[in-house]
This record gives sequence, C-alpha cells and structure tokens, in this order.
Amino acid sequence: MKGFVAGLAMVLVTGAANAATVEERYNSSCTFCHSSGAAGAPISHDEAAWKPHLDKGMDTLVKHVKEGFNAMPPKGMCNDCSDEEYRALIEYMSKSK
Repeated sequence: MKGFVAGLAMVLVTGAANAATVEERYNSSCTFCHSSGAAGAPISHDEAAWKPHLDKGMDTLVKHVKEGFNAMPPKGMCNDCSDEEYRALIEYMSKSK
C-alpha cells in the first residue's frame, strides 16, 4: 500500500509539473493576435470587447476555436489543447486582470 501511495503521489506531481498553466498556454498560442487585436481578434482582458462573443455561449466559442472562425485558424494555434483548456483560455482572456 505504501508503494502504491508513493507511486500515485509521483504521478500527480509529475502530471502537475507537465501541465501548462493557462497563462503559459495563452503566452504560447493566443497572445500573438489577442494582445493586439490582430485580424479583429477581441483584445485580451477587455471585457467589453469580449461581451458580444461571450453572449454566443461558451460551447459556440469552443467550437469556433476548434474549427477556426473568421481569421482565427483552427485550434487557435493550440493544437494540443483540450476543450477544457480552450474554455479556460477564453475565460482568462475575457476577464479583466
């Protein structure tokens, strides 16, 4: 049992160390367009700019990210993001700092 608990703890620590934070994901994929508003992207942390997008619903926004929408490429430059990570990124960008 002690070995199992130690092994489980190691997996949890290793997984946590490998998981990118929302801010790290944002910096590696979203910031290129959303920090400047390039190609009509809503600017990060500008709640007014994000409101019309959020009004469409989170499921629609995640679908747009995954499939591409207007000038945004499919997967929004985060090819290995999960739906949960896309949701977290949208929430991160749409809230004031």
